[in-house]
Amino acid sequence: MPERELAETLETEALPEAFRNEEHLEAFMSTPPRALVDDFARLEGDILVLGVAGKVGPTLAMMAKRAAPDKRIVGVARFSDPAVKRRLEAAGIQTRACDLLDPQALAALPDLPNVVYMAGKKFGTAGTEPFTWAMNAVAPTYVAQRFRRTRFVAFSTLCVYPFAPVDGPGSAPENTPPTPVGEYANSCVARERVFQYFSERTQSPGVLARLNYAIDCRYGVLCDIGRCVLSGTPIDLRTGVANCIWQGDAIAHILRALTQGRIPARAINIGAPRTASVRYIAQRFGERFGKAPVFQGTEASHAWHNDCSEAQRLWGDPAVDLDTMIRWNADWLSRGLPLHGKPTHYAERDGVF
Repeated sequence: MPERELAETLETEALPEAFRNEEHLEAFMSTPPRALVDDFARLEGDILVLGVAGKVGPTLAMMAKRAAPDKRIVGVARFSDPAVKRRLEAAGIQTRACDLLDPQALAALPDLPNVVYMAGKKFGTAGTEPFTWAMNAVAPTYVAQRFRRTRFVAFSTLCVYPFAPVDGPGSAPENTPPTPVGEYANSCVARERVFQYFSERTQSPGVLARLNYAIDCRYGVLCDIGRCVLSGTPIDLRTGVANCIWQGDAIAHILRALTQGRIPARAINIGAPRTASVRYIAQRFGERFGKAPVFQGTEASHAWHNDCSEAQRLWGDPAVDLDTMIRWNADWLSRGLPLHGKPTHYAERDGVF
């Protein structure tokens, strides 16, 4: 039976009303869309996922495996939490422990033709700036030198852009050069430039995935705002918009980007077609919780706001809309289900995370 007929896809069942538990959430988020299954049927070779043990990595690796059961998916990380390693292996993903800042350890990794680079340092940047630059600029240098003539996607961030008018179309790679605020964002520009340089030098077609805010029920902008509404904590409105995309949709777009690489690597914004209002999100949570949101400040005219029309042109609209994500997050929070405890700091305006 052809590989593409073996995979369950997002189109085979309706969106759930809510999630029973973390296992149900993970199973849904890692379900591939049919288009990814079809793309992977044409994609030659196996896939190496570097930095697989973070918040998004396990779901991405599991989606890749479910989209192409016959492909070898190898997840690489330090695996400081052994439970993540066990969970990946139970899903059929091979794991390799490796410090990406160790060139000798990198040399021992398998040579696979497709690489997804997810490693990086963001939160806790203040006070650990040298390590942040090492993870966001030095590790990519070692990786990009190590893997030659590969197709790759490297995670990046909307923070590489300057603030843009929230009533305009938003920043896009072709019209807004990176001029970021803060050490974290500047180190992310360094990561992009390193990958672009070695993309051309090693003839490796790549995509720099400038990811907006991926939404899970255990963390994310919606989780942060919902918790504020539930607790009565004031919500800072100065950053009045946030582009929120369901994590499963974001992962599917990023994996499909393996077929869209160029030399040198090009940037693509990954996010929803429309930026969401923080005030609107809070009001919807308030309706579900029976609590009036508490606001402070007023919406600024500029914020991190980017144009994701290229992603929509390539891969279509996300399968999950904003109101569905709010409903899922409200239900999760109201039942006190597990959270990652990692706020996004989406309201940050000075680049210090």
